[in-house]
Amino acid sequence: MISFYDTSTLPTQEMLDAIASAPLGDDVYGLDPTVNELEAVAAGLMGKEAAVLMPSGTMANLAAVLSWTRPSNEVVLEAEAHLLYYEAGGISGVAGCVPLGVPGDRGVLRAEEVERRLRRPDQHYPQTALLCVENTHNRAGGTITPVAVMKELRELCDTRGLALHVDGARIFNAAVALDVPPADLAADADSVCFALSKGLSAPVGAVLAGSADFVQRARRARKMLGGGMRQAGVIAAAGLVALRTGIGRLREDHEQARRLATRLAALPGLTVNPDAVETNFVMIDTSGWGIGAAELVAELKARGMSASARPPWTVRFVTHRQIGDAECDTLVSTLREISGR
Repeated sequence: MISFYDTSTLPTQEMLDAIASAPLGDDVYGLDPTVNELEAVAAGLMGKEAAVLMPSGTMANLAAVLSWTRPSNEVVLEAEAHLLYYEAGGISGVAGCVPLGVPGDRGVLRAEEVERRLRRPDQHYPQTALLCVENTHNRAGGTITPVAVMKELRELCDTRGLALHVDGARIFNAAVALDVPPADLAADADSVCFALSKGLSAPVGAVLAGSADFVQRARRARKMLGGGMRQAGVIAAAGLVALRTGIGRLREDHEQARRLATRLAALPGLTVNPDAVETNFVMIDTSGWGIGAAELVAELKARGMSASARPPWTVRFVTHRQIGDAECDTLVSTLREISGR
């Protein structure tokens, strides 16, 4: 199967070797040296005091919400944010918070639009406590929230007394695309999480970073959510390799995505905008073919390829370490065959 999901990346041999030889201990008691090393490295990369290893990005986001809010608080998010759209309603069902979705500009929240929608203090309204930013933004097509926008959001949060959390599952993609240190994109956030899997190719795991006090609260939230792990160095070992070897090569994925978008834009009747490719996402519009997104994804699956449908007409392709020229050649020829053009 050729998978155009960056969640399907497989660990490198170096990661597997590191897993096999990792020094281990009981992480719940802070005794796993490999986890401790990963958390220190991750905190440094994000420019934060401390970090905590999480089993998944979803748990990292939920732990952040639990650490910044109380039940009945309002959390502001972009209207199609992963935290709102794909995390099983944990923000409400577990944290007990009320989400307020604010439409962004291709997923990018602007301070003036957020401010316009914030509620005034009133006993009838939930108390707003947290603003969440997704960088890069999944449903918008891997779009980037730049440093200048983060600074504007920071100023708004300071004015309104809100904490600022970044769901940075793919924040390294944003940093590589902008050619800035990832800490620059996290500098104005009170907390930030990122995935070790996806484009970095570790098999599992995420990291949540912030102040030492915040991370202490997040560890408690992780325990409550069932995320306290014992010899978690087997996860952290692969994560360390991912951080040391996987960040710079994300640039190759971005270049591959731009080449793929240009090739797909040349297919008659298919709508693709190569200029909209900011990182490793390529979004196509199939309405000109009269083939719905779900139908096209099913046709691709029958031919040994996987992609993501965004009905009615949008299909998402994500490039990663295991997508090269040959895989893109196969995709282009298969789409030509399916469309009959």
